[in-house]
Amino acid sequence: MTTETLLKKFGCKPEEVVKLKTKNGEFEGTIIPTESKTALTLKLKNGYNVGIGIGEIVAMEKLNEHKKLGKPKAKELAFNPALPTISILQIGGTISSRVNYKTGIVETSFDPKDLITMYPELEQTANFNSKLVGQMYSEDMRFDHYPIIAKAIEEEIKKGGIRGIILPHGTDTMGFTAAALSFMLENPPIPIILVGSQRSTDRGSSDAALNLLSAAEFITKTDFTGIGICMHESSEDKNCVILPATKTRKLHTSRRDAFKAVNETPIARINHATKEITFLKKSHQKFDAAKKFLAKTKMEPKVAIIKCHPNMFPEQFDFYRKQKYKGLVIEGTGLGQAPIGVPNKEAKMNEKNFLAIQKLVKSGCIAVMASQCIFGAVQMNVYNNAISLKKIGVIPGKDMLPETAFIKLAWLLGNYPKEKAAEMMQQNLRGEINERTQMNNFNLSGLEQK
Repeated sequence: MTTETLLKKFGCKPEEVVKLKTKNGEFEGTIIPTESKTALTLKLKNGYNVGIGIGEIVAMEKLNEHKKLGKPKAKELAFNPALPTISILQIGGTISSRVNYKTGIVETSFDPKDLITMYPELEQTANFNSKLVGQMYSEDMRFDHYPIIAKAIEEEIKKGGIRGIILPHGTDTMGFTAAALSFMLENPPIPIILVGSQRSTDRGSSDAALNLLSAAEFITKTDFTGIGICMHESSEDKNCVILPATKTRKLHTSRRDAFKAVNETPIARINHATKEITFLKKSHQKFDAAKKFLAKTKMEPKVAIIKCHPNMFPEQFDFYRKQKYKGLVIEGTGLGQAPIGVPNKEAKMNEKNFLAIQKLVKSGCIAVMASQCIFGAVQMNVYNNAISLKKIGVIPGKDMLPETAFIKLAWLLGNYPKEKAAEMMQQNLRGEINERTQMNNFNLSGLEQK
């Protein structure tokens, strides 16, 4: 018996809600279309999928409550003059996704109205303008996408009449985009909050609604300005936190609290039940009327990251010199080490690694050292290898995340001469560098107050 003949036997069709009796118990859910001939896939009420072998199914009952699940009709929110207005600049991501029951695949909707339709609770918090900026899956992002987003933000700010901007974004590279916008947009007069979702909206465990609603609450009730990220504080649907754009990293592939502040404290906490907002830092960014809002959106494309590891070869560094790269972030080990020392005959190749890095720097490429340790800072005055690299011109990246250093270097080289870019690389421009790292920042919850 195949899946097709099984469904015919019990008079059921894909996209209908059924109750299955199997050898291992009962299941209730929606039949998801599949090409499998040996298994039936159900989407359970809790949002999870379960696959059941045809041979395990004893009986199948079509429920009276069945309905064909599809895309809901888009809802237009009525304007409420008593509420502030937030612009949603839509670029996609899991937060904008739902299941296509014709394929059983989670797909992203790029219709801006769909996002509002999925979260009707937003109507109680603010008025919303919604605009499609472009179709940008986060895993496919390139430097060319960042200016498009930055210019769309600039246009919204110049139009005026809005309290803030929400940027729904895929989580895979959300940290990169947050950093890019932080450098591109200087002294923005409103909050610009990136919001992601680790789990799509059709799942009972989705974090999309809480993240989006929390971002809206934060925008409407605080005087924060600048770039931030809003995600779950823990795996529970209790609080969200606003995270610093240049000090945040995705540290888990699927957990709802995957994003953590590194070497830094989260900016604020939003309680879902009470709507209370608590600032976790002693100070936060506010609009400075004495400074002008500026947008510098150029990025140098010839910038890369290379991760140090045992058994490296000089050709790995030579590639960037031969391809005429303008900048390279070396993700070193520990305090900023790279395999360039020759303590014994087995390490003889490392001498060529050093010469390759030296040639790279001499060619005009700015090389910056960051640490792959995540927490802590680079210190290139302790061990011989790091001291040698610093002497030939490798710039210490202090406590910058490698991803932030990469974005910052590309932005600096896109907007300033090389010498100025090298100088500014060591300066704290957008909260990306702490001159001193606090012991209590080595904490995955990141919530001890500084």
